[in-house]
Amino acid sequence: MVGAAEVLSLLVRQAATVAVAESLTGGLIGATFTSVSGASQSFRGGVISYATDLKHRLLAVPEDLLRREGAVHPEVAAAMAAGVARLCEATYGLAVTGVAGPEPQDGKPVGTVHVAVSGPGNQIWQRRLRLEGSRERIRVETVDEAIDLLASVLKGNNGEHTG
Repeated sequence: MVGAAEVLSLLVRQAATVAVAESLTGGLIGATFTSVSGASQSFRGGVISYATDLKHRLLAVPEDLLRREGAVHPEVAAAMAAGVARLCEATYGLAVTGVAGPEPQDGKPVGTVHVAVSGPGNQIWQRRLRLEGSRERIRVETVDEAIDLLASVLKGNNGEHTG
């Protein structure tokens, strides 16, 4: 796994910026980035949209999508990523939505997580995770996976790509 410092360095070298939209991680991704000295060169900020209605109101996730699929869905993660990039005027948006537990949500089992990166030209890269363990472990692993997906995008090793 790639660390936050390396991702921030890649962003600086590419004259790019990132903003984050977090749900289950509750600000851990933003905290991870801002723990790195010099983060302000490439980290714009973020939105913690823990409540489903905030995903629509703050990040422009379509209401009908949220009604139809619930908050834990790949299209929701993609819309969150695009929405936060737009809102924060960042080159890239990084978003996570999922179920950390202890109970399932919207019919999705604990450990279901969707990660998305929105980039230039309306490109979207996504990763679907099935994590196990405690609530805290799921949240920490989500942070690691999100940073790793963004690193892959920045390095041009895009993995799964849509859009």
